[in-house]
Amino acid sequence: MKPRDLLLALAAVTVWGINFVVIEVGLEGVPPLLLSALRFFFAAVPAIFLLGKPRVPWRYVVGVGLSLGVAKFGLLFIAMDHGVPAGLASLVLQCQVIFTVLFAIVVLRERPRPVQLLGIVIACVGIVLIVLDRKLSAPLGALLLVIVAGACWGVSNTITRYAKPSDTLRFMVWVSAVAVVPLLVLSLITEGPRADLDALRGIDLSGVGAIAFLAFAATLFGFGIWGYLLRQYDASTVAPFSLLVPVVGMSAAWVLRGEAVGPQQAIASVLVIGGMACTIIRRPRVVTRTDSRVRQPV
Repeated sequence: MKPRDLLLALAAVTVWGINFVVIEVGLEGVPPLLLSALRFFFAAVPAIFLLGKPRVPWRYVVGVGLSLGVAKFGLLFIAMDHGVPAGLASLVLQCQVIFTVLFAIVVLRERPRPVQLLGIVIACVGIVLIVLDRKLSAPLGALLLVIVAGACWGVSNTITRYAKPSDTLRFMVWVSAVAVVPLLVLSLITEGPRADLDALRGIDLSGVGAIAFLAFAATLFGFGIWGYLLRQYDASTVAPFSLLVPVVGMSAAWVLRGEAVGPQQAIASVLVIGGMACTIIRRPRVVTRTDSRVRQPV
């Protein structure tokens, strides 16, 4: 990988890791579903008018918009609003790797490699250790919401595999546009019009900054860079960088929010990240050189 592209990959995973701390900041003044709706609104507008229509069938755009934008991020924001710390959320959400592999086996009929199955078992042990950690302040129900959000992310990954968008940025902009209206409707129903209006009227600079970061940095910049890298390099070269997201997320939560990591959670973190590594890291293919000259028959 070229040095410039390496820096871009590190920038993307850094933004995605810090993203969890920014979500906590935004939730201090804005209800979770409304915050998610605002994030996707500003990620979509005005970009949809500049980039044009998506180059994939609309059923894939709607499917990813509902599973990723509405279900995954809606549940994640609700879970964090109910007490799941930023660093822990960044780690537990990576169970999406488990669900992505499982859905690929069931839906796409892919044959898992033995190391992938081993990785799933290791990561599951790490998730169980987190759930059973009595020193965690996060409610069990909120933690389960993060796990369900990871499952929804796995669904969106499977749909994206079918869609195979050639322009990831354009695809994500339209996915964001699809998510806005359902999130707003759910916010009005569950959080209430009064709470939403009060949040919009009382929003401060930290809230505006959080929404801007979530919309432009985490969504447009992050996914745009990731799509560019996937077009330039094999997935096996790019995917391992995602292992750094929970590392950055937990480090940022520790530095910026004072979120401590206990011994059991530290062991669970190693297991989850190690399990992820088993599922996405592949052996490089050995290419043998052959004689390019073709012997002509006499």
